Amino acid sequence: MTRDLVGRTIVVTGGNAGLGYFTAEQLARRGARIVIASRNEAKAKLAIDSLLREVEGAEQPSFVHLDLADLASVSRASDELAALPSNDVLVANAGITEGTAESKTVDGFESMFGTNHLGHFALISQLMPSLLATASSRIVHLGSISHRFYPLDLDELDSPSKFRSFRSYARSKLAVMTFAFELDRRLREAGHDTRSIVAHPGFALDELTPLRPGVTPDARPSSAVQTLLGSFAQGKDAGAWPIVLAATDVYLRGGEYVGPAGWQQLKGRPRVTAAKAWSRDRAAAARLWQLSEDLTGASLRL
Repeated sequence: MTRDLVGRTIVVTGGNAGLGYFTAEQLARRGARIVIASRNEAKAKLAIDSLLREVEGAEQPSFVHLDLADLASVSRASDELAALPSNDVLVANAGITEGTAESKTVDGFESMFGTNHLGHFALISQLMPSLLATASSRIVHLGSISHRFYPLDLDELDSPSKFRSFRSYARSKLAVMTFAFELDRRLREAGHDTRSIVAHPGFALDELTPLRPGVTPDARPSSAVQTLLGSFAQGKDAGAWPIVLAATDVYLRGGEYVGPAGWQQLKGRPRVTAAKAWSRDRAAAARLWQLSEDLTGASLRL
């Protein structure tokens, strides 16, 4: 693999585990300086140790404390990240996949919408001056095939009686994607060369993921079960391929949606694919943008 990313700084939120870790590992192999932004310093240290074991000649990765469910933490992390010599790529990977009707962020938001979308919205807003100051910088947002299943209903964000965990997760990911596509449109309109791109991992499972001591789960199913799972899913290492492509491919112009090329986009090599039309609804995006600014107190002006 070429070391074409030498001299570039890439921040990976949630880079201590899962997709975030393997994204960091693959980018480090190409020479990037990795910054792991996560809420757990002990797990981040284990991930950094693993990167140094797995990637020969890797530049020393670093850690920044970031809890996306706490806007005060987001603000502190933004200040620290903005002080880096450059912000070439921000991989907005971290997030949560389930919650309850009672689960809230520190600031009182529904946990999945608050963490997956609002936390990253605030982070991106505060890092935007640094991103714009870095030539050809990129923001890679983690989307999901679940965005296809439910429309974005901004009136139900705090409705415990109507809460359904998977629906809330799917809508949080649709919010991420709607914001990401609108961000790219506004960046272009403002004449900036920073690109906003969405990537999704398909169906990526721990059970099919290569072992990384201290980072990945040790338990593995039988070979028969792994073979069955492998017929429609892939490991977190393969799930990271679309994210890495979105972060590095020179032909991507911004506003693309990158995911696996296989059946139903569940597995396979990465390619540019189509997102559901409602993720590019400009009226919904404008309302989401304004609501996000109101809720977080962040002002994202380009």
